[in-house]
Amino acid sequence: MKITGIKAYKVGLPLREGRYNWSNGNFIEVFDSTVVAVETDAGITGYAECCPLGSAYLPAYAHGVRAGLEEIGPKVIGLDPTDLNVLNRHMDAVLRGHPYVKAPIDIACWDILGKVAGLPVYKLLGGAAQEKVALYRAISQEAPEVMAKKIAGYKAEGYTKFQLKVGGDADQDIDRIRATREILDASDILVADANTGWTRAEAARICAEVADLDVYIEQPCPTYEECLSVRARTARPFVLDEVIDGVGTLMKGLADDAMDIINLKISKVGGLTKARLMRDICVASGTPMTIEDTWGGDIVTATIAHLARSTPEEFTFSATDFNSYGTVDIASGAPKRENGFMTASDAPGLGITPLFDVLGDPVVVIG
Repeated sequence: MKITGIKAYKVGLPLREGRYNWSNGNFIEVFDSTVVAVETDAGITGYAECCPLGSAYLPAYAHGVRAGLEEIGPKVIGLDPTDLNVLNRHMDAVLRGHPYVKAPIDIACWDILGKVAGLPVYKLLGGAAQEKVALYRAISQEAPEVMAKKIAGYKAEGYTKFQLKVGGDADQDIDRIRATREILDASDILVADANTGWTRAEAARICAEVADLDVYIEQPCPTYEECLSVRARTARPFVLDEVIDGVGTLMKGLADDAMDIINLKISKVGGLTKARLMRDICVASGTPMTIEDTWGGDIVTATIAHLARSTPEEFTFSATDFNSYGTVDIASGAPKRENGFMTASDAPGLGITPLFDVLGDPVVVIG
């Protein structure tokens, strides 16, 4: 089997809440997502989706996905999409860096492999380690009382894990953490995610001020070294996200005891092939993960569900259902949240079918 063509579709994903705010005043109202189709000479097509969280979150942006595909796409024509390690080594050789560009090609090829084998992707990733996956809900940065009210509403929908977007004014962030923890049950999980938005001094102060609370601290500062310094000053469980961008940084973090949990975003590390490797290292080292991506719709959510379902429950700190945040469906067959949980489809591949009447005409055609 050979790859014969690649197409990319641009689709806007408006938010149900109207706006998503995170650290340093960043916000998005409509996410720019790219759906990728990898075509083969066997008549089997695989699909994937890549949706960066704007251009201020990671070294990635929506137009970069499509520009990168135009660069790397011609260089994967003729490769066997089921030789996933060969494909990934080749992509790394012909385009240095830009893992988020390579991710949808890799994921679409996993979809192809599943369709060829007649198996769901979670089976290929290791099997059904859990039947359903517990979800978290991200709470957009707003006034403390507004965030607390939103958490109360999402608790009623079955969520028990919440990722609080902080990384703003230190005093307000302390109030945000206290106000939201106060309305939660003892068994509920609260993560204060600063998304690199605090200085080391702010992070040290905030961690001290909430030392009496059951709260996880996530990615307080921009650099690994700053986060490591903050980690040494707090007994709160610690999550690293933005600075864990591949196997190398994961191994360094494990060696330095830099975190208790990592946030494993599939497109950030280059796709399912590399995410699976990092997942397996985390399981072997006893490190739980939030398994997710930067953002997306139905196809991203399906991809998350397959990786999470094939991960042991005790190492799946949480996952998320991005397709419930938006107002536009882009594929049928995607997971749907039920009482705070989701699961992956048992259909071959990712189990999704793009809705081309929503996607429209491709904006990139290769091959």
